[in-house]
Amino acid sequence: MPTPTDLLRRRLLRQALAAAAAGTLGVQRSVAWAAPAAAGNSGAPAGPIDTRLLVVFLRGAYDAANVVIPLGTPFYAESRPNIAIAPPGPGADCALPLNADWGLAPALRETLWPRVQAGEVAFVPFAGINDLSRSHFETQDRLELGQPSPGDDGYSPRHVDAPDGFLNRLAQVLDLRLEAEGGVMAFSDHVPLVLQGARSVPNIALGSLGRGGLDARQVALVERMYRGDALAARVHEGLATRDEVMREMADEVTAANRNAITTRGFELEARRVAKLMREQVRIGFIDVGGWDTHVGQGGATGALANRLGELGRGLASFAGEMGPDWSRSVVVVVSEFGRTFRENGNRGTDHGHGTAYWVLGGGVRGGVRGEQVRLAAPTLNQGRDWPVLNEARGLLGGLFGRLYGLDAAALQRVFPGAVPRDIGLV
Repeated sequence: MPTPTDLLRRRLLRQALAAAAAGTLGVQRSVAWAAPAAAGNSGAPAGPIDTRLLVVFLRGAYDAANVVIPLGTPFYAESRPNIAIAPPGPGADCALPLNADWGLAPALRETLWPRVQAGEVAFVPFAGINDLSRSHFETQDRLELGQPSPGDDGYSPRHVDAPDGFLNRLAQVLDLRLEAEGGVMAFSDHVPLVLQGARSVPNIALGSLGRGGLDARQVALVERMYRGDALAARVHEGLATRDEVMREMADEVTAANRNAITTRGFELEARRVAKLMREQVRIGFIDVGGWDTHVGQGGATGALANRLGELGRGLASFAGEMGPDWSRSVVVVVSEFGRTFRENGNRGTDHGHGTAYWVLGGGVRGGVRGEQVRLAAPTLNQGRDWPVLNEARGLLGGLFGRLYGLDAAALQRVFPGAVPRDIGLV
């Protein structure tokens, strides 16, 4: 059994190695997505990887129907007498028109709406996985693992001691390129399931940047622990890089404290993520909690709108901070499931099924995409939820295939048993 000293040593090493991933690498700039893989190779892209992929997970299942709003049917307002958002109109509380069938929450007017108008944001309603448990934990796990779910072809229940998440498998497919040109990182206080697996992935808890971390005495202690060890040079480099990153972020952390921004604010975190992804991170993951709105959800204003405002500011800040690299960036916003189409007795919504994914980027083809259906009582899943018409694994597989030029064999490694669907997101 490991001693407390062993456990401390392991934890400090993990922090040091995570910090080492924050080193600056030079990258080539490009305006084209990866070329298709050449026949007979491992399925990896033929050229250098300059694409930045950030996955944002809205944990808690956000209410997609009050964000990507169905227009042209009285069923929406009838189902939500207290929380429905008014159709597009002159008022500040009215939905923003995406097209004749869909509107956007007015809480995103000042942040994402200009990007939407520029054609840089796509929404995919009726997205998700075929898990009907309506359990946050079970559905989050299934989505992050990216393996067949109940209802998918090829599904078979099995127990896996250490399964790989789908982003870890993607990193494995791209491993040779990523080692040379950039890394993979979880922007969280732990490595989430989606990034766990055979490839070692560091994490960095951005909320802790600038709060001191290891002081000089602790740094000396760590380096003394590894003196004469084969890892000594790597630990020293990691600690030095960690200090450099913290110094670079110090001004932003001070501003955050002055303006009382918490870890739930997301806006400052998004700018930090962009700084790291601009230089060396090629696949990143961050999650944002607080979307379980059973009570007092609100409509154009209220609890959900406030969350959307924070999220929108964060995403807009990320896009702005990326600068010219925004043209090579793709942000995918997902959630474990949607919520009931009808509001409940507490002016909120309960656990549902289908949701809406967002895809943002300078090279994204905006609009409302994917398979759709007119919402009415007969078209709801089990009479209560959005159905899933755009299965997550096929949807993301089609997107990854376009971004990285992956062939069918490589995509099967990322999403086993899935049929990739290219719906023209990029």
